Amino acid sequence: MPARFEGERESVERRLDQLCGTYLSGLPTGIADAIRYGLKSPGKRIRPLLLLYAFRAVGGKGDATLLGCGPEIIHAYSLLHDDLPCMDDDDVRRGRPTVHKVYGSRTAIIAGVAMIPIAALVVRDAARGMRLKQEVGLKLLQTLLEAGGVSGMIGGQSRDLAGEGRSLSLGDREEIHRAKTGALIVASLVMGALAAGASLAQVTAVERYGRAVGLAFQIMDDVLDVTSTTTELGKTTGRDVALGKNSFPALLGVDGAQARARALIHDGLHALAEQKLLTQELSQVANFMVTRTS
Repeated sequence: MPARFEGERESVERRLDQLCGTYLSGLPTGIADAIRYGLKSPGKRIRPLLLLYAFRAVGGKGDATLLGCGPEIIHAYSLLHDDLPCMDDDDVRRGRPTVHKVYGSRTAIIAGVAMIPIAALVVRDAARGMRLKQEVGLKLLQTLLEAGGVSGMIGGQSRDLAGEGRSLSLGDREEIHRAKTGALIVASLVMGALAAGASLAQVTAVERYGRAVGLAFQIMDDVLDVTSTTTELGKTTGRDVALGKNSFPALLGVDGAQARARALIHDGLHALAEQKLLTQELSQVANFMVTRTS
């Protein structure tokens, strides 16, 4: 991430440390350790940062960092399960052994499931701490859980697994990743906007930006899978080819995939500009999506 975001990323890390101490108490030690290991693996924290930046763009005041941890917990749980031998079977995530390699598959499965209600509790408590209206708090929970459910992340993951070894069109691939990767990114932005009291037009604008950014992020992830190394990327490269996935570079070529990502970012920034929500923070995050190297 750009250096200017490092301070806020550290604020998110401190919040994650705090919530581990609060919300993991009472869990069996092995499960709590696996959740902490998965949640605290070194990451970009894109989702909480996007939530914070959307919150500010709409005019929100106060600290929304705890709220931003809700989508991050769901994202972290998805990585625990995504890496399992029965899924993508990865041994390395963010430069270190995956959770199931350290704690075993059974513990990784239970830990991942346990993170879902923890995320819901975090969002509930964050909304209360921010003194948001009850209906807003409920909408925040609904937005997060729908994005992580069968119409979002889980459904996208299911379709992605079903598509391995099959010939998929570009439209099929984009539909899969608008759900698998994009839904939680969109939800993060919408949650930030809702917490700040956004209008329907403003919510629509951040949704459009989120869909663009989310798909561009996945396209570049596919590009890096074929152009980067395991050391540079922090996870095993070449997995898309090994698993028979219809990656964006396979469908469009590397140059074509990068061009598609840039076009998406342009559209997303335009959507924000139309509603006077295009802040420097949201612009820089979007541009980072198409220039990142890890």
